[in-house]
Amino acid sequence: MANGGPVEHGYPHLETVRAAVTALYRRLSRDTIETFSVSVAPADVAFCDVDDLHLGAQRVAREIVRHFRLPDARLIVGFREMTHAANVELAAGPEYFVELNDRFRTHRRDIGAALAHEVAHVYLHRLGLAFPTTAENEILTDTTTAYLGAGWLLLDAYREDAVSSQKLGYLTPEEFGYVLAKRALLFHEDPCVWFTSPQAHTAYVKGMARARRDGQQPPLTAAGWTGRRRYAHDRRHASGAPPAAPYAFAADPAGQLRVSFPCPTCHQRIRVPVRGRVRARCALCRTVLECDT
Repeated sequence: MANGGPVEHGYPHLETVRAAVTALYRRLSRDTIETFSVSVAPADVAFCDVDDLHLGAQRVAREIVRHFRLPDARLIVGFREMTHAANVELAAGPEYFVELNDRFRTHRRDIGAALAHEVAHVYLHRLGLAFPTTAENEILTDTTTAYLGAGWLLLDAYREDAVSSQKLGYLTPEEFGYVLAKRALLFHEDPCVWFTSPQAHTAYVKGMARARRDGQQPPLTAAGWTGRRRYAHDRRHASGAPPAAPYAFAADPAGQLRVSFPCPTCHQRIRVPVRGRVRARCALCRTVLECDT
């Protein structure tokens, strides 16, 4: 939790974020991900200063548990002084003890954001889905929270001005915007209407621009003139993966040239023959892609 300190910006964790999206599709399937097409509603996690602190926290926790389809999980929420925003004990369940930073006693509107991250930890724990390191697991958790419809709360908790700042989660604001944009492109959902933070809106717009670029890389037909020209040059001199290019060329056993590139939806690599216009279907997320190879 950045509380008054510097907030990191940009996309330093982008490759891990993309790997997390791929891991979600592999573990859950496209059909299961589509059951999360509706995000957590602001009214369901609203928290007023006049609400009882502990009863209100338990109510918000129940709503987020319901969103993640964990009907038998019960969160016991407490507060204490700590460095991080929150912590959860990942025991066998069905009860999970969540501790929230004492800061949330007076910043109650962000309790839903902190609980969304911790419930996602429980969800991934029950799935048995994890990355090798603690840092990668936290990025996986933030990505899961955002991609499955509760992460807009985390981005909305980001506020920054000349004298103060607050940010929850391990992704940068722009990375949160990127994952939320990926979700928006999939489900045609606009989270902007829920943001109360102007900085969150700005980060989302930047993330959307980055997300759209994923679908505008050659050999996709949506690639711009510059990308198409670079691709044509690389194809003529095909010898593996050109520097800084998302695609790579290789010959199959029959000697036919093929190109591989990441799916703009799930980032699984797709491999198709180099033979002009082709339609490719990602085997993982079932996205149909128009390509000019």
